[in-house]
Amino acid sequence: MIYFMVMGAILAVLGLGAISASEELGLTLFGYGLFGFGVLFALFLLKRHFDHQDGVARP
Repeated sequence: MIYFMVMGAILAVLGLGAISASEELGLTLFGYGLFGFGVLFALFLLKRHFDHQDGVARP
């Protein structure tokens, strides 16, 4: 799981880099999407981990 969380963090940082380097709307939206995906994916993995730890996770 930790590898996927690191991947999500890397995607979020790449998204921030794309946002800062963009000069047109398309790349800006792509960067925001990448950043949002990275953050939400990492939060999903955290939730999944604690759900499994509590024993309330769906199979």
